[in-house]
Amino acid sequence: IVLLGNSITDAWPRADSAFFASKRYEYVGRGIGGQTSPQMLVRFRQDVLDLHPVAVAILAGINDIAENTGPYDQQATLNNVKSMTELAQANGIRVILCSVLPAYDFPWRKGREPAPKVMALNALIKAYAAQKHVTYLDYHSAMADSRQGLPPALAKDEVHPTLAGYRIMGPLLEQAVATALKKK
Repeated sequence: IVLLGNSITDAWPRADSAFFASKRYEYVGRGIGGQTSPQMLVRFRQDVLDLHPVAVAILAGINDIAENTGPYDQQATLNNVKSMTELAQANGIRVILCSVLPAYDFPWRKGREPAPKVMALNALIKAYAAQKHVTYLDYHSAMADSRQGLPPALAKDEVHPTLAGYRIMGPLLEQAVATALKKK
């Protein structure tokens, strides 16, 4: 199972090595800090297709919203997620589309007010997942506080999960993988 993403994906094995040692599924982390969805799409062949996984979990969008590589365009981000989904499906790889994690603010780009943008993008990703009959993994609902951000116990910097945050994500991922593997 390839986990495609950004710094949230990249840091997970270091933060919660016990989860990755459990070996219920073999997870291959392909997270690169700061990356946006177009950058993930560019590396999709080498980081996903060339590994021939049974499934890929795609976590993309937070750095798009943070405007790490230019102005945020919701439709462009969704289109990149769609392209990655189509590439995976064309290669017989089951797809898990992950919600963007909650974010109330970005420590590296203050005042962007990401929470409503995250919720809007998640709604589009969820609808697309339903349309394409792929598994939608909703991290957001399980982790959001009343501000629609990550509470301090789950992320000290508003964006990157703590061990407690990853411990919420782990069982949700396992459940999503089990669901995805049951799909034809």
